[in-house]
Amino acid sequence: MENIKFVEPHNIEKRSFEIIQEEMGAIRLEEEIEPIVKRVIHTSADFDYLNNMCFSKNAVKNAKEALKNGAAIITDTNMAYSGINKKAAAKYGVIIHCFMADEDVAKRALEQGETRAAVSMEKASGIKGPVIFAIGNAPTALIKLYQLIKEGICKPEVIIGVPVGFVNVVEAKELIMSLDNVEYIVAKGRKGGSNIAAAICNALLYNIE
Repeated sequence: MENIKFVEPHNIEKRSFEIIQEEMGAIRLEEEIEPIVKRVIHTSADFDYLNNMCFSKNAVKNAKEALKNGAAIITDTNMAYSGINKKAAAKYGVIIHCFMADEDVAKRALEQGETRAAVSMEKASGIKGPVIFAIGNAPTALIKLYQLIKEGICKPEVIIGVPVGFVNVVEAKELIMSLDNVEYIVAKGRKGGSNIAAAICNALLYNIE
């Protein structure tokens, strides 16, 4: 126990971010993306995100503006849904959706021979108003979004593309980054996860003003 440092509960997060800054050393991030990357590192304890987080030119600006105006956030897992701060979202009238467990999604996925994640993106494309997609698990969701955007069916404000895994993960992220008319926040490579998607959403919500 002699190596355990007592930190008052309300100071734990603050101290965590101090440690992150200390371990970053001389690395400096652009002011706009710094709180996002740091919160991702805080969530994962993985400093690889200093190098693999990719932001399109207006991604952060568009995301904040959309959230400020009550954009919907669509996730591909209940874990990501649960991880987004509902109080912070409610402040701006932001509604968070996850359609993965919906009966109609499960039925259509079986009929169409697709994943529920892909079909849930089809369902989400029917939402009116500004939409941000936060994908942390299923590359098939990103692939379906790419197709819907190409077909002119869907025009999200921003895509947060951070699925984790081995099958089509890297390729799906590259598809999103190849789109000319869509802003994105992507973790290149295999790393990511629902917790990362939620962390990015929270970082945006906490830093709107």
